[in-house]
Amino acid sequence: MTESANHQADLKPPGGSEATSPAVALGLVVLDTNEPKRLADFYAALLSWDIVRADDDWVTIRPATGAGNAGAGAGPGLAFQLVVNYQPPTWPTGAVPQQFHLDLDVADLAAAAEYAESLGAEKVVTAGRASSFTLFLDPSGHPFCLCAA
Repeated sequence: MTESANHQADLKPPGGSEATSPAVALGLVVLDTNEPKRLADFYAALLSWDIVRADDDWVTIRPATGAGNAGAGAGPGLAFQLVVNYQPPTWPTGAVPQQFHLDLDVADLAAAAEYAESLGAEKVVTAGRASSFTLFLDPSGHPFCLCAA
């Protein structure tokens, strides 16, 4: 049994009944930002995804149609919500800790890193890190990694 299967086997609904789990799927990962459109444009370009909703305070992107993707709206997407007085993480140490980070798989790490920087990502230089990934900060300061697939 996998580690996640072991944990799942230990979980019981309230009251201990053996209820059947309803279908639950990950829809979106939402990032706070003071510039939803700018951050959506960054990730849409980096991932070759489409903007599928754009309001002043919320922008959603999903996988683009074609190129082996099931189509816009298929699979989880990313959304960017406006937070007034947003404070970016001061990762790896500092007053504002990271809440999460994205690991993005790439076939050519060097080319993807160069492209990410051209879009506005900031490369984070860390001593002693593995050469199988490169750490960046997106335009709103969220850490993400490009990982050699």
